[in-house]
Amino acid sequence: MAPADLPASLLLCVCLLLASGFAQAGRLLVVPMDGSHWFTMQMVVEKLIHRGHEVVAVMPEVSWQLGKSLNLTVKTYSTSHTLEDLDREFKVFSDSLWRPWEETFYSILHNKASKYLELLFSQCRSLFNDKKLVEYLKQSSFDAVFLDPFDVCGLTVAKYLSLPSVVFTRGVFCYFLDDGAQCPGPLSYVPRGVLKLTDTMTFKERVWNHLFYMVEHSVCPFVYKTAIEIASEVLQTPMTMYDLFSQVSIWLLRTDFVLEFPRPVMPNIVFVGGINCHQGRPLSKVCFLSVST
Repeated sequence: MAPADLPASLLLCVCLLLASGFAQAGRLLVVPMDGSHWFTMQMVVEKLIHRGHEVVAVMPEVSWQLGKSLNLTVKTYSTSHTLEDLDREFKVFSDSLWRPWEETFYSILHNKASKYLELLFSQCRSLFNDKKLVEYLKQSSFDAVFLDPFDVCGLTVAKYLSLPSVVFTRGVFCYFLDDGAQCPGPLSYVPRGVLKLTDTMTFKERVWNHLFYMVEHSVCPFVYKTAIEIASEVLQTPMTMYDLFSQVSIWLLRTDFVLEFPRPVMPNIVFVGGINCHQGRPLSKVCFLSVST
């Protein structure tokens, strides 16, 4: 059954970071991700605005869905690519995801499917090239950053501004959630998602699980190479994905504990599954007719 409202735990976690007192609203900087990622985050942003918080969203001028029908302050920055470029490269990228995982990794490593990621990550460089916008962010005294971690830019912004960050996501590509949150995931019992194994693996399956984890550690830094380079440029120090993900204050995961494999979770990981569901509607009235025989 769909929830009647957003989970109380989600709003509580965000509001605790925003408000220093129970009667004081906070200032929240939102760094969203375009496409379907934005649909659910938009619901939370609208609820926070309704509760009196001041929300400012930073987004690129070129996007599919960002900023539409939203009553909040929006700060945009120009990008070096057009919407047609985004459409073309996303189609190549999305087509590769329907193939076996071996072919998907091959496409990314050989730059066939990674151009979309390059465009996506380059938007963060465009953001920080806008000196006027960066100065505005530095002078605005935000209380926290609410972000989607997929394009890494929100994590870079949070670290640049030295602000607590609230990650809002269904999951994190690669092993960055495990490492960043220091969340144990024993490979003999917790399978990697791409392999589609269960938590009752045979010895052979456990070996494959370990091998794939090693492959992740080889491939993922390459996939996020541009994002890491941009973060290092902005922060003026060598950065790794661990440096960016380990700073997260609260993880809001759009799933439920019962849908995950049994594993320990850290106190700052909060499950907010259910908010992707449509709002429940009252049942229609039923008329009972008495038929005499």
